Amino acid sequence: MKLQEIMTTNVITIEPNSTALEAAKIMQSHNIGFIPVCNQDKKVLGVITDRDIVVRCIANTDNPATTHIQNIMTTNVIYAEPTMDGDGAARLMAQHKIRRLPVIQNDKLVGIVAIGDLATKYRLVQEAGQALSEISEPARPTNLIQ
Repeated sequence: MKLQEIMTTNVITIEPNSTALEAAKIMQSHNIGFIPVCNQDKKVLGVITDRDIVVRCIANTDNPATTHIQNIMTTNVIYAEPTMDGDGAARLMAQHKIRRLPVIQNDKLVGIVAIGDLATKYRLVQEAGQALSEISEPARPTNLIQ
């Protein structure tokens, strides 16, 4: 099964000049933790996650109300194309330790596929489980507080 058959197509996006606070409020209202950052033509410029807001903004004591998304977003976006199959998406997610993939066609965002989509819609329970296991391996802390 191809991603175009299982991806979410009604995707919430945000523009790069929006603030971290605006992103957090969107995440809260839609119960999500990941938003593609797009220009007006739906070209993906990056992604912003709840973790990006905490680690790159709040932990640096930056003000979320004035910090623009473009300054804290993840810009090295791993993505898929609509014709990719579920196995390929699961491998890509495992390799890069990510849970969501923007789906891009002709340089424009057309959907999102999540690890849960692979497990429930595609019936790739074993592959999704393996990918999730690899994604969820704990990272080593960079500094330990003693």
